[in-house]
Amino acid sequence: MALSRGIAVLVPVVLIPVMLPHLGAELYGLWATTVALTAMAAFADLGLGNGLMTKLGRCHAEDLVDQAKRYIASAYTALAVVALITCASLWAMSDVIPWSRLFNANGTVTASDATAIALVCLVGFAVSLPFTLIVRVQYAYQRTVQSNLWQCGANLSPLPLVLTAVHTGMSPAAVVAAAAAGPLIITIANNVWYFTKQRPDLRPQLKYVERDAIRALFKLSTLFLALTIVMALANSSEPFVVAHALDLRAVTDYSVAARLLAVLGSIVSVLNLPLWPTSADALAQGHGLWVRRTTRRMIAVSLVAVVTLSAVLVPAGEVVLQRWVDGAVSADPMLLVGFALWFLVLGATSPWLTVQLAAGVVRPQLLGWSAYLLVSVPAKYVGAALFGVVAIPYIGAAAFLATVLPAALHGYRRVLSTCGDTRRRSLSDMAITTKFEHDQNRQATDV
Repeated sequence: MALSRGIAVLVPVVLIPVMLPHLGAELYGLWATTVALTAMAAFADLGLGNGLMTKLGRCHAEDLVDQAKRYIASAYTALAVVALITCASLWAMSDVIPWSRLFNANGTVTASDATAIALVCLVGFAVSLPFTLIVRVQYAYQRTVQSNLWQCGANLSPLPLVLTAVHTGMSPAAVVAAAAAGPLIITIANNVWYFTKQRPDLRPQLKYVERDAIRALFKLSTLFLALTIVMALANSSEPFVVAHALDLRAVTDYSVAARLLAVLGSIVSVLNLPLWPTSADALAQGHGLWVRRTTRRMIAVSLVAVVTLSAVLVPAGEVVLQRWVDGAVSADPMLLVGFALWFLVLGATSPWLTVQLAAGVVRPQLLGWSAYLLVSVPAKYVGAALFGVVAIPYIGAAAFLATVLPAALHGYRRVLSTCGDTRRRSLSDMAITTKFEHDQNRQATDV
């Protein structure tokens, strides 16, 4: 997983000196803003990805293959319908939506460029919706190594395609399409491989689609959907905030620095995402003590990892950016420090949030993230207008501590309370928990 996330961070950084001169600062900022729009549209999966992963974690723990097939087939079918509707709507409304005004695209950016780049990114995102469920399926069945090898290929795939598009002098829209096409192709191949070679018994088929399964998924996914919408708006709004508070050139400065420090966020994700299926398994079997111990360890590991990497990236970041893009962007060291602070706060809280998702407890963090969205977005706009982009990560970290952190702690304690008092257990319970921990470590070693 570390390799996959590392590649996901490094490839965009490697492509900066390739795409930035070819697109120009304003078009690059437009593309970065459009990518942020696709991240904000993550709610388009209706929360089914998270809901499916939670349901499959329980099916895997109890070896319910027939039920798992119904959930998988129903989720894939539902998202395929969403993808078709989304693509048709985008093409039908492409001439109606004021893309240039939406992205505050002025100067050298034409209306046709704004429309073409927006459509390429959004349609590519929509088409990929059902196929991205494979990652959730593989994680639920603890095939994280295989899944991340495929993700490595998907993350690497834009590199040769974009290099070819740039060196052959293709249009900006074609370069952006090359960046989006590679991951989609690899993800489709992953689906075909997994459901034909590894788990053909789980292959999604229309005959397994059931109303009850869809209803059960949507019942759980409704809260996941609301949480996904709020988190996507809160975490991906910065390019829009910067574009309207300042301009697209400032978006480029902010986005390039964010890509360099994104390795910290990848590390947090790498360390804590596997906690989801394992915690779901543990909670289903009543091993609250194991969850408590593991969560504490993951908080400590996340903090150490973020601090260690920040000590390297922040001092070297300004020099790296200046040399890598030949002075095309301004690299403020205080902006890099702000990103490091943001990921430190996120790393301290991520394990608590992950355990809640594993248990299907969503309301506490939904309230926390909603408060964060309402507080942070207007504060970031004002901060950017007054102090520039450097203020954004500091405002985000402060708002997160005031809103999401208390909600995360409350929800985590609520999950543990459903497993009984995890601090008072008999010797037999302790022995069972120790055996579960041994089994989890052995499974990780086998994988």
